[in-house]
Amino acid sequence: MPPTPDVDELTPPERTLMGPGPSDVHPRVLKAMSTPLVGHLDPSFIEIMNEVQELLRYTFRTDNQWTIPVSGTGSASMEAAIANLVEPGDTVLVPTNGYFGGRMQSMAERAGGDVVHVDAPWGEPLDPTDVADAFDEHQPDIFGFVHAETSTGVKQPDVPELTDIAHEHDAYVVADSVTSLGGVELRVDDWDIDVAYSGPQKCLSCPPGASPLTLNDRAMDKVLGRETECRSWYLDLSLLEGYWGEERAYHHTAPITNVYALREALRLVAEEGIEERWDRHLHVAGALKAGLEGMGMEMNAPDEYWLPSLNAVRVPDGADDGEVISYLLENYDLEIAGGLGDLAGDIFRIGCMGYSARPKNVTYLLSALGEALDANGADVTPDAGMDAMADQLSD
Repeated sequence: MPPTPDVDELTPPERTLMGPGPSDVHPRVLKAMSTPLVGHLDPSFIEIMNEVQELLRYTFRTDNQWTIPVSGTGSASMEAAIANLVEPGDTVLVPTNGYFGGRMQSMAERAGGDVVHVDAPWGEPLDPTDVADAFDEHQPDIFGFVHAETSTGVKQPDVPELTDIAHEHDAYVVADSVTSLGGVELRVDDWDIDVAYSGPQKCLSCPPGASPLTLNDRAMDKVLGRETECRSWYLDLSLLEGYWGEERAYHHTAPITNVYALREALRLVAEEGIEERWDRHLHVAGALKAGLEGMGMEMNAPDEYWLPSLNAVRVPDGADDGEVISYLLENYDLEIAGGLGDLAGDIFRIGCMGYSARPKNVTYLLSALGEALDANGADVTPDAGMDAMADQLSD
């Protein structure tokens, strides 16, 4: 038998989280997580469930009845969306312009879908003309796109134009809003999105564990009218309907503490105001962007589709991304990340999300990053970057 483990008290380092997620958690959310548990069918918890759904509808900008937190991380809400909507034999159109389009493909294939692509290079948004051409060629049943691509720092413009193309072909639209919900303008109803999913640990500044998902009636009708059962029992929305719908019948034990956390995070969104929150992210991230460019660095995405919540910036000549990232972690307890997939080694990914999207955080980040790059031999001008940031923050 193994010996009794000798494990010390939990003392994780106090990091400043400015990577692609998780972001810093608001103290009120941490406090909510320390409150007493109740049962997942307790009348008081059912009231909390109602409040979370109401707050999620506000944040998604939707009236969808089917708006819930999925028990799991953002990938669970992603899989719930795709596994329930995609039936064996459905043709699913997914993008090639980032890492998470590839994850859509994998999930759609596991659900029995036939995957086709709308092609775009990493670091560029989808062109509506290319989307229309892909629809004419493949006649897909379902179209997925990433609103805010975490791997490239690209925000998809022209969302209503994409949804119009899909609905002209009677297809369903699934939007990945993992890095946009609560930080970047997103209007599920006005933009005619059928299904949107997200994660709580990005712009909502909430620990992962209960992940937002919304479906309109049209999409839910498809889910409930499936000829074959969803391949996942745990994420089967036809079963979850009993728990999150009017019946409130047992399906699984919800992550109660995570629901508490999400409720408080969403309450903070409502107190600030969703449009004011979008404006804050734009202002603070804009100052960060000005500072990075003033230092002599280049953003990965052009201005017209720059993503405020995830700033992808090219690694300057003379610098090694891994060494810079390690320098920041070791010397400043500051987390940023490198590139994924096609952009590995080429970019830094710097989050500006939720509670992390504050002048204090971006000022600390830019100062430390300038020192790290200078120590790594990069040709940058940190003082000029700090001045440019200060000018933007004062506007």
